[in-house]
Amino acid sequence: MDFSRPSCNPWRWLTLLASLLTCGICQASGQIFISPDSLMGVENFRTILTLENVPEDVLEYSWYRGMDNSTGNMIFSYKPPNTRHPGPLYSGRENVTRTGSLVVRMSALNDTGNYTVQVDTSNGTQTATGWLEIIKLRDDPDISANVSANASMLVEGMDSVVANCLTNSSNIKWYVNFVPTSGNNRMTISPDGKTLVIHGVSRYDHSLQCAIEDVPEILQRSDTISLTVAYGPDYVSLLTEPYAFNGVLRAVIGSYVQLECTGYSRPVVTYHWIHNGSLLSISEKNLTLPSLSWEQMGSYRCIVENLETQLAFYRDVTIQPPLSRPLPTVKRELYIPGYLVIILIILATTGGAYMCRVLVYALQLSCSRGETCHKCPRQPSQ
Repeated sequence: MDFSRPSCNPWRWLTLLASLLTCGICQASGQIFISPDSLMGVENFRTILTLENVPEDVLEYSWYRGMDNSTGNMIFSYKPPNTRHPGPLYSGRENVTRTGSLVVRMSALNDTGNYTVQVDTSNGTQTATGWLEIIKLRDDPDISANVSANASMLVEGMDSVVANCLTNSSNIKWYVNFVPTSGNNRMTISPDGKTLVIHGVSRYDHSLQCAIEDVPEILQRSDTISLTVAYGPDYVSLLTEPYAFNGVLRAVIGSYVQLECTGYSRPVVTYHWIHNGSLLSISEKNLTLPSLSWEQMGSYRCIVENLETQLAFYRDVTIQPPLSRPLPTVKRELYIPGYLVIILIILATTGGAYMCRVLVYALQLSCSRGETCHKCPRQPSQ
């Protein structure tokens, strides 16, 4: 990466290279060293010089500016657990952590240079030196956006937006609604990453922003561009009082009638009312008839219109008098109470049994008479 940085002598880079080459040896031998990953900082950000291979029996950590650990070069010292002493080169921005790392708040370009740490233990003293380089970030990127149509606002599904990130960096990220995007079927990012095109904007596209990441995990963001997108109406609803069934509202003369028309869009819809084919002067969502008259009977149409999207929807309702009701017809039917039905069933059952007994008796009597006559002797003729 091409960072803007103050000029430096070649021997400084040789010192940094030497520290990178020797850190592996230090780690293998148990010698303390300053982590190479922490030897680069960013202006106005916090820098932490991380101390590695720290022994457990540390008595004191002392940090110095330069390669000489003399008292006059001391920045800060820390004796576990709670004793801290600032040195002559303490600027008020430095501190030492419990693990011996040096923290520099709001790093400045003149913080670039050698840093030496001295660790005193019960077994002796160890020192390590590292070259810290503070870099200056690029200026924050600028952003510009062009609309495909010269209109007061964008129209959903019709207009496109072309946004440009004005920067010399090659590591560019785009954010739509503050969410990172890498392109999709509606959004296209140019190969160099500097241009974002939204094809057919949506009502959910609210903001655009670009950012550069020259240093890992440090984003420099541009200003935010707000998008105003016109959309709708998607539907229209017509509520009535009294309730309309199948588009017909039944109401008597002199009754109260209200029609409420609703449509949702951006910008707010414009309302139009038509009565029996004639445009009314009402431009509100509610049409109220406090005392219905014969002249107010008939068909009503509510139209909702978005002047930006040029979309319109309508709903119809017809006000009619109530249907005349025919006189009710009285059907005469025989009605037998339940208890009487039970009595009739009992009588029918009892009578049936009695009749059966009579028939059986009659049959028996008839048979007995026939047999008697058959046995009687025939009288001789005289």
